Amino acid sequence: LITGLEERGFIRRLPHRARALEVVRLPENTEPESLPTRNRRIESIRQREIGTHASTIRGSADSVQLPLYGRIAAGTPIEALRDEAAHVEVPAALLGRGDHYALEVDGESMIDAGILDGDTVIIERGEQADEGQIVVALVDREEVTLKRFRHLGGQVGLEPANKSFQMQIYRPEQVDVQGRLVGLLRRY
Repeated sequence: LITGLEERGFIRRLPHRARALEVVRLPENTEPESLPTRNRRIESIRQREIGTHASTIRGSADSVQLPLYGRIAAGTPIEALRDEAAHVEVPAALLGRGDHYALEVDGESMIDAGILDGDTVIIERGEQADEGQIVVALVDREEVTLKRFRHLGGQVGLEPANKSFQMQIYRPEQVDVQGRLVGLLRRY
């Protein structure tokens, strides 16, 4: 019976663990409310670990659907774009706790960090950034850009990862961090 469930994609055996199984998917006619109490608890923990955004809990057990909010400049800042209808399927292993979203990269200022024009970046929503993290920064409340975050005394630097571009320096009140880079997807 176990092998049959595994072949049909309902469960999988966990490697290097004796008698350890993971439920991969439930039958389509099963609602979370009809699960035994223990399974409902596990499902709520999984949703909390993947994220709290309603759109992140769709998808299969191995992937989630994140909102694709449009394009972000990896060059000079461009006007902020946001498309609420588009989604991208992302491997669940790329995500940690928190709220995530995706953006398509437009430009070449981050190529030395391995971020190319047309890549899709996975962003964890947040307003804080550590020195050197790659962030989504809202500049002057109207333009967004993807750059490495730097503290420069009393100012903020948005540093590109391409020698052809120069660091952009702003007053702290001009820059709002919208999130930090946690993953990248690329199609060939």
